Amino acid sequence: MKLNKPIRWAAVTGLIMVMTTGCSILETKEQSKQIDPPQGGVEAKATGARVTVPELVNPMSLTVYAKDERGFVAPVTVQIEKAVDTAKKALEYMVSGGPSEGRMPAGFTALLPKGTEVKGINVISDQKLAIVDFSKAFNDYNAQDERKILEAVTWTLTGYPTVEKVQIRVEGAAIKEMPVDGTPLDEPLSRTMGINLEKPESVEYGQATPVTLYFLSHNQEDYQYYVPVTRLIKRTDQVAEAVIQQLIVGPDQHKGLAAVLNAGSELLNITSSDEVITVNFSDKMLGPDHKAPAEALKAVVLSITENAGTGKKVQILVNGDSKVSATDNVSYAKPVSRPSMVNPNKL
Repeated sequence: MKLNKPIRWAAVTGLIMVMTTGCSILETKEQSKQIDPPQGGVEAKATGARVTVPELVNPMSLTVYAKDERGFVAPVTVQIEKAVDTAKKALEYMVSGGPSEGRMPAGFTALLPKGTEVKGINVISDQKLAIVDFSKAFNDYNAQDERKILEAVTWTLTGYPTVEKVQIRVEGAAIKEMPVDGTPLDEPLSRTMGINLEKPESVEYGQATPVTLYFLSHNQEDYQYYVPVTRLIKRTDQVAEAVIQQLIVGPDQHKGLAAVLNAGSELLNITSSDEVITVNFSDKMLGPDHKAPAEALKAVVLSITENAGTGKKVQILVNGDSKVSATDNVSYAKPVSRPSMVNPNKL
């Protein structure tokens, strides 16, 4: 049964209503180094069977959004043959049965319907708007994947610094709603729609602030990766502080994600300048070796920059001291940028 249009629109872009109440998610762009550089390989596991993928002659990294085995939409960095039109190539790698076959981690599936062709992408620079034209095969998908498809396309394309909004066309014609479950598309989509949306019963749309948090997951082959979750919380102007507090609260225990900060972690204070957000923890976040968990620090950087806006760096302190070392021996003594690639797939 279809929902009526106002309810369906709220389900997809309800966060846009929240923005008008004085709270916002500001999109961030891929800017710096990768989290764990990917390693090449010629054999991968796809849909339960080993498949051989072609060796790449001139590889490059590309981040796309796909559905994991728990149903979350998550970024995956894959290796492709070097290309000029990387945005078009990214969408092609999101087509079921397409070139990503065998290059995705086990349990991940491409969300665009099989046979979908990307007929073109037109970026209107002064509007930062990407108009994507799909073939009619785009219309053939399951209703439960409708929002996931919109999230995947939107978050993949808004990973490019020239794009903040996305408009979808099919066979050259603008569509006012999605073809299967009727999700309205009256306005271009942006990251304000959220991803893997989580709304507690105690929070109302019009009285909420959305924060996007990065938690951990893993597949059956122990591939560990970050999953972004947009959680609605009671309205606040202290977004950066709310992000850290929600990371300490952790993920919904019924959804299979793992916390990145231990429950004993304590935020002392957060300060912000034009370029840097400084997050000061107590030493309760440190392990017995007096190092901070690498996964926690990466998640803090991802989560803070996702909500803070383009170009922000993150300085992490412990008891006011910037000499913070992670368990992977990476130094956080200086402010760090958001990584350019997230969740590399190691074939």
